[in-house]
Amino acid sequence: MKRNRLSQIFAGVLVNAIYEMKNYPIVLLSTVISPLSLLAVITFVSSGTLLGTAIQGGLIMIFFSSGIALQSDLSHLKNDFKLQDMIVSSPTSSKLYMGGMALAEIVYSIPGLAILIILAGIYLQPSPIQILILTTVLFVMFVVSVAIGFMLSTFSSDVVQSYAFSRLLSLLFAALPPVYYPISYVPAPFNYLAYLSPTTYAAEIMHSATGYLDIPLSRIIVDWAVLLGVGAIILLVAIKKSRWKDV
Repeated sequence: MKRNRLSQIFAGVLVNAIYEMKNYPIVLLSTVISPLSLLAVITFVSSGTLLGTAIQGGLIMIFFSSGIALQSDLSHLKNDFKLQDMIVSSPTSSKLYMGGMALAEIVYSIPGLAILIILAGIYLQPSPIQILILTTVLFVMFVVSVAIGFMLSTFSSDVVQSYAFSRLLSLLFAALPPVYYPISYVPAPFNYLAYLSPTTYAAEIMHSATGYLDIPLSRIIVDWAVLLGVGAIILLVAIKKSRWKDV
């Protein structure tokens, strides 16, 4: 039974990542260019002083954008290849299907992740505690974005629409908020607007953990509470509103 589940998850990785990486290697550039381009801009503008926060911002962007990208990939497979119809009529559950496809997005992002992890090791030199904090935050952001991507894919009727939503959400949540630089650089009243995005709280926790932002413990607790609370709400909404068997 366990082997069967693993094979189903691997099938999702094979369909959604390995196939494209093998046959269309040029598409891998997008997973590298987007986070690294903003990293380069922030680093040059700050004369290197914000390289550490820019690396963390790149990690947030990759994990969030990977989860959101699930929307367009699932929509493409559902509408163009009718894959979801076949999955629904098979023993594979929606959880296994989504798990395999989500893992595929991480596999797909390995080139960009590898570069950023190497840069983090060189310039951030995080301690085991810092690594645990950063990993936990990134995992929460990925789960949240996967939930959003899966929910929207079940309602999407066209892959073009899905691509538009993916680009828009990545821009609103991973590029515009202060994830590549500390929120202290954002003047009022725009800093209050930044807190409308959950990625702002994620970045604040990471920047504080690595010493790039000095905030009190009470604020860190609030950041965690908001991040986990928003994550739980989005997951609940995704579970309740996603359409699986009636699409």
